[in-house]
Amino acid sequence: MTNLATIVPASAARNPGGVAIKLDGIEISFGALEVLSAKVAALLAQRGIKAGDRVALISPNLPQMPPIYYGILRHGAIVVPLNPLLKSREVEYHLQDSGAVLAFAWEGVMGEVAAGAAAAGTDVIPIDAAFMELLAPLDPVAGVAPAEKDDTAVILYTSGTTGKPKGAELTHENLRSNAEVSVGLFNLAAGDVIFGGLPFFHIFGQTCALNSAVMAGATVTLLPRFDPVKALEIIARDKVTIFEGVPSMYIALLRAPGREQYDVGSLRLAASGGSALPVEILHEFESTFEATLLEGYGLSETSPVVSFNQVDGIRKAGSIGTVVAGARLRVLDDAGADVEPGAVGEIAVAGPYVMKGYWNNPEATAAAIVDGWFHTGDLGRQDGDGVFFIVDRKKDMILRGGYNIYPREIEEVLYEHPAVAEAAVVGMPDDFHGEEVCAAVALKDGAAGADDLAALAANIQEFVKARVAAYKYPRRVVIMDALPKGPTGKILKREIKVP
Repeated sequence: MTNLATIVPASAARNPGGVAIKLDGIEISFGALEVLSAKVAALLAQRGIKAGDRVALISPNLPQMPPIYYGILRHGAIVVPLNPLLKSREVEYHLQDSGAVLAFAWEGVMGEVAAGAAAAGTDVIPIDAAFMELLAPLDPVAGVAPAEKDDTAVILYTSGTTGKPKGAELTHENLRSNAEVSVGLFNLAAGDVIFGGLPFFHIFGQTCALNSAVMAGATVTLLPRFDPVKALEIIARDKVTIFEGVPSMYIALLRAPGREQYDVGSLRLAASGGSALPVEILHEFESTFEATLLEGYGLSETSPVVSFNQVDGIRKAGSIGTVVAGARLRVLDDAGADVEPGAVGEIAVAGPYVMKGYWNNPEATAAAIVDGWFHTGDLGRQDGDGVFFIVDRKKDMILRGGYNIYPREIEEVLYEHPAVAEAAVVGMPDDFHGEEVCAAVALKDGAAGADDLAALAANIQEFVKARVAAYKYPRRVVIMDALPKGPTGKILKREIKVP
């Protein structure tokens, strides 16, 4: 029995009264999490959902989310977690591509979700005030559906620099084993309280906060929308021992007004991922908060953790640390051969954390996983101590505050604007988010006079903003006479200079 959901009854049996999930004054014990997830499984059975069916979960970090997540798994179905910021056409695509037969969606985003789900032909259950009433009369399902270790548990959508978002199939074994690694990395125990500000619809928060906490019998205290002052309040109020975040969160905590008035003495450890953490921020955080800050590395396709600066190992600021137990990393040249120590190449990963493949996309799977090695698209090097460093990104992907943004997706929307003839989306360095999104466009003839360019740039920005998730739209739109091109007519993004 390898179903990931078995971690819920296991922790409930050890400590039924312990607090598993907390949001301000709302608390869900492990015993309650067991019962509620079993009732969600009963609801799915009532709706005719079968083992292997895909069920979407579209919600910020709310107390209802973990029972639904584990309820879907314990029924034997597959969870498709989606960002609640997605617009209706994005929702439609993800539901259609995954073949989701049902979606649980937070009431706050029902407008976009309902439209997308209707177009996809997917039923929706609102996560609202009446949701608990829906579960109340149901008898909890006994036990957990059996699952083989290679059975898909979660389809997590990610993208490349071309084409549509792809669903990474993460198995029960992928997620369980990576949660075990996280428990060991952070020395998690029943007395720990983890800050739950990383969204659970992303793999970092899902594995390193939610699954590892439930596995260890620790508490996760939620913050659905990150705010540094509220985060400090939660750390002080709930005696948070482990803070997990992306670099922009650490910058925000250090710059938060009135930070000194909060007692953060409970913190013993912090973990950073998602994008490179500036070394000066690492040192400032450790000296200010008197807690150890560890930086690591992973991807959606690797469940995610594959390397980390480890408490009992070598720690080097600016690095992604050493390989975690079970993972294997190589640094390869363009021919797929190992580079010399210290040389830069593409990082490839093998081991139990690598995804099964991309959902219904054998071509993309074959391109990404070669002889069992997942090619990350990230360029890195390994020093003589076995410590890895990321030096660049092979892909055009933009990392904004820990969120992956894929230029092709935004460019397709830009091309829908009636004034745009050519478009290219590039990342701009940004002190807070790491990178910001910039769109360079050339206009169709007669689209605007010289005096109207600023207004048109603003109009183009609003056009994209209305069609993609809020973190994706370009914060800068630069109008150019023509975009730089190579001899074949391909737009050369590296030559686009943002003033």
